[in-house]
Amino acid sequence: MLAKKIPLLMFCTLTACVNLDPAVRRQDADALAAAHGWKPMRLRTGEFTLAAYATPATAGQILTIYIEGDGLAWLTRSQASGDPTPRRPLALELALRHPHGSVAYLARPCQFVEGEDRRGCDTDFWTSRRFAPQVIAASNQAIDALKAHYGVARLALVGYSGGGAVAALVAARRKDVVRLVTVAGNLDHQAWTRLHGVPPLDGSLNPADAWDALQDVPQLHFVGARDANITAQVAASYAARFPQARRPAIRSVDGFSHTCCWVEQWPVLALQAFPQSEAGRNSAISAAPSR
Repeated sequence: MLAKKIPLLMFCTLTACVNLDPAVRRQDADALAAAHGWKPMRLRTGEFTLAAYATPATAGQILTIYIEGDGLAWLTRSQASGDPTPRRPLALELALRHPHGSVAYLARPCQFVEGEDRRGCDTDFWTSRRFAPQVIAASNQAIDALKAHYGVARLALVGYSGGGAVAALVAARRKDVVRLVTVAGNLDHQAWTRLHGVPPLDGSLNPADAWDALQDVPQLHFVGARDANITAQVAASYAARFPQARRPAIRSVDGFSHTCCWVEQWPVLALQAFPQSEAGRNSAISAAPSR
């Protein structure tokens, strides 16, 4: 695929502190997960092998799965990365702060894998086709495997950035998702590419087009008020597809950007997304700097 021009905010320049060694990025994530007692997994699907981290199973019938963002998709404005493993696995950091219950983390195709596990890893699948049917099918199959591993009946999905698109598209294909939460999620990539004046993500499915299948799924979408990448306009474009009475909740959080300060504040924000009780929900809402 010929690389396409993208705006500055969508890539990390070679002059920035980019760790170009995927092995080091994998080791860092392994160490982070291990420090919390999480174990690595490799989930083989029809098209890809997906990396995951899992906690010991706990009592309960709901498994919450956090889905990673796009990672290191681009090196420069015109050069795609050879490995999309994120420099900072922000979705993993969020998962490690989940407040209660069984939790797992799922990487995107071709992140955190090496050798034979990199089968199917064409750069299209983390650039223009990052939300292709093959990607969504593989993520869905990996989620089936995690569900079976934990022996649960129901799922909650949390997606960060591009992982929000994956979470929504997967939820639209399932009947066992009882909660969909996104953090700075790319919920309408057509609105996103128009916003930045860049070529469309040809070959990618768009979560906004799946509104009909998602209108009965309880949802909460967090947006950073200072996020210049995936703005509130993108989330609003997604919500506008739904009938007025069925529009999902969008919460803009003051002072937050695309990466700041989700991890630090997640123990509070997660109580809004996953309240254990009405009292917990109310106290979390009053404590969070949202609007």
